[in-house]
Amino acid sequence: MKLDKSNIYAYGDSMKEKKFHNEYSRGMVVVAHPDDAEYGSSGTVARLIREGWEFVYVMCTDGSKGSSEPDMTQSKLSKIRKEEQINAGKVLGLNDIVFLDYEDSYLTPNLDVRKDIAREIRRHKPDIVICQYPMRNLDGSWGVGHPDHIAAGEATLSAIFPTARDRLTFPELLESGLEPHKVAEAWIFGHPEPDLWIDVSAHIETSIDALMQHVSQLPVNDREIVSKRMKDWRSERAKGKGMQYAESFKKIPFSR
Repeated sequence: MKLDKSNIYAYGDSMKEKKFHNEYSRGMVVVAHPDDAEYGSSGTVARLIREGWEFVYVMCTDGSKGSSEPDMTQSKLSKIRKEEQINAGKVLGLNDIVFLDYEDSYLTPNLDVRKDIAREIRRHKPDIVICQYPMRNLDGSWGVGHPDHIAAGEATLSAIFPTARDRLTFPELLESGLEPHKVAEAWIFGHPEPDLWIDVSAHIETSIDALMQHVSQLPVNDREIVSKRMKDWRSERAKGKGMQYAESFKKIPFSR
């Protein structure tokens, strides 16, 4: 069955690009922590999965620092957050979730992290990779940016190009049977100057359902409050684009 993806690029792309993107069917999201993807791109993921795409999540850290509870331990929290992410993945219909298990709050875009992300890119062969903005945003709207988010974004972009593409980079990947893979596009969420808006109006409730699985990270476990916050954010991104709710990205194309 031929998938109709003609309306995915709802703003900012040419008709030629829309037709070309009908060929895409595999996506990957690489983020620092469990719940990052639910905040940044889960509406888009829900939409594309509904339209027939396969999607994989890659979590760079174990999420073991995200608690202020005095009696919480790192090992306990890591287990809780992994279970929450698995539950969110079930809501969305993900094909797989990969946990790289680097320690939370200490992530750096070093060669080990880059190789591990490149390994998953070669293994799953995504057309599109969604990742976090690899720079500090100093406009005050989100503080100064979590260092793990910055590191995950940088490591992912470096893994896409040139690492996953090049045969002679990390030859042990090739020796293990993982052939090079060229990603078509990176979509960066959190970028201050997006050029791609995805209409997620029909999938906002699924996005919220996925976020609600991250009970340990919600300031209040109240769907009505969480729903209002998520809808406010996405309605703000949709302003002037002819959509009710949208997620926005900076699109980086790569030659295949």
